[in-house]
Amino acid sequence: MAQTKITEIRELTTDELTSRLRDLKQEALNLRLQQATGQLENTSRRTLVRKEVARVQTILTQRRLNG
Repeated sequence: MAQTKITEIRELTTDELTSRLRDLKQEALNLRLQQATGQLENTSRRTLVRKEVARVQTILTQRRLNG
């Protein structure tokens, strides 16, 4: 999964963002487990997923505050 631009994230509906956040958190967990067991080859992927989670959470928070 390539890095998503913020404009692409803003175009998603709230339900799609919630679903995407759930998927990203699951992926972050899997990456953390892979790293703990020594199976993770691309360690930078953890950072990218963490930042993507932050982007989605930011958009959701902005929508919640703006009504």
